[in-house]
Amino acid sequence: MNIETIKNLLNAEILCGEEHLDTTVHSACGSDMMSDVLAFVKDQAVLLTGLVNSQVIRTAVMMDMRCVVFVRSKRPTLEMIEFAEENGIVLLSSDMRMYEACGTLYTNGLGVEQKA
Repeated sequence: MNIETIKNLLNAEILCGEEHLDTTVHSACGSDMMSDVLAFVKDQAVLLTGLVNSQVIRTAVMMDMRCVVFVRSKRPTLEMIEFAEENGIVLLSSDMRMYEACGTLYTNGLGVEQKA
């Protein structure tokens, strides 16, 4: 599935990284606990979270993720957006709750691991 499809399925707004929407991803995880993402997530290209702080982007960079989706209409700071842009990470914001967003992606064929 490409990131543009994720954007459309989640009715998400692009916050940065529009040039990377054609990137193909095969899996995702949903968590508000970055320690769980660091400890348990392997080969996940998309992170769904309601947590909005710089650790989210730092975790995505460390885990080589391609996209972060902020659920529940959360919006990152300008500093977070700039850091994501520098690292080639697409940022999206969706009105959906995490449970709904993960379920939508899973039922449409993206491997999703729900953590917290």
